[in-house]
Amino acid sequence: MITSLDPAKLALAPKVVLHDHLDGGLRPQTVIDLAEEVGYDKLPSTEVDELGRWFAEAANSGSLETYLETFAHTVAVMQTPSALRRVARECVADLAEDGVVYAEVRYAPELHTERDLTLDEVVEAVMAGFADGEEDAVRRGKPIIVRCLVTAMRHAARSREIAELAVRYRHQGVVGFDIAGAEAGYPPTRHLDAFDYMRANNAHFTIHAGEAFGLPSIHEAIGFCGTDRLGHGVRVIDDIRLPEGAAPDDQSFDGAILGDVANYVRDKRIPLELCPSSNVQTGAVADLASHPFNILARLRFRVTVNTDNRLMSDTTMSNEFRCLAEQFGYGWSDFQRFTVNAMKSAFIPFDERLALIDDVIKPGYAVLLG
Repeated sequence: MITSLDPAKLALAPKVVLHDHLDGGLRPQTVIDLAEEVGYDKLPSTEVDELGRWFAEAANSGSLETYLETFAHTVAVMQTPSALRRVARECVADLAEDGVVYAEVRYAPELHTERDLTLDEVVEAVMAGFADGEEDAVRRGKPIIVRCLVTAMRHAARSREIAELAVRYRHQGVVGFDIAGAEAGYPPTRHLDAFDYMRANNAHFTIHAGEAFGLPSIHEAIGFCGTDRLGHGVRVIDDIRLPEGAAPDDQSFDGAILGDVANYVRDKRIPLELCPSSNVQTGAVADLASHPFNILARLRFRVTVNTDNRLMSDTTMSNEFRCLAEQFGYGWSDFQRFTVNAMKSAFIPFDERLALIDDVIKPGYAVLLG
């Protein structure tokens, strides 16, 4: 058990984040600065603390669709190469400061072309920012590796184009592909052509599924699209029958009965990119106490801890760890397991994953475990 939730110790824990949105992690001051630069006058506030509070409160709606509306402001100020590069650089700095040693950050290039940037120019600006951030982090003694996923919007019709972009830049830092946006009415099977293209090119992809829409979304993502990971996937709990009287914070769930989908996800070790705070905000779960994270962890699903949108959820990886520890009584050995789960599930080559596990993650937790 963690006997102290000292922020310094939490920040020291090596962390891996697989589900973090670039346009959901801006610093409030940066939003204000960039809005002034591009002449964007629709911000709800130009006072830093007030704007930060607005994002968190506006996102805390209990609805995924309403939650997504907050991105109109961040995307609006991310339309130039310099803005994209700054946001990417600061993203890396903030993650490194929080003890993240490996991150996959995703964004939708098609949302950043309002000022006539090409998709390639968007990707190149972001990757330049990530490189800047990695260099800064090394100088600060907090090295981090950051790669990106390019995302297609599931309500649009550019997924094949974005998949081709992912493959085109696969050796320049783009390690995978994703679809995102409102799930209801936009099933992943609408984008089969893009997923077929990724598989044909031996390329990785994840799919936002099982957040707002439920089990059918997960079934389509794995059964028809062949996803490598599940973005959120929290509703896989709908296919698990727990023993009578079981509570989400129990230490064991012996006797639980898994349905076909849940069994497949667990047997195939399909990673779940769980985002506890965000899942509460979007209404995927009622509150943290009823989040199925602990159930899935105790049943040995491959669970990972993620931030989703650090600005909208007013969170960090350290904060997600702290919330889970307080709610479910996790200790450093649990967080080491969740972190190794994430590193095993990353979209970089096996030898690079293994090196980070053996040379960075396990030694870091050995210090915390004493």
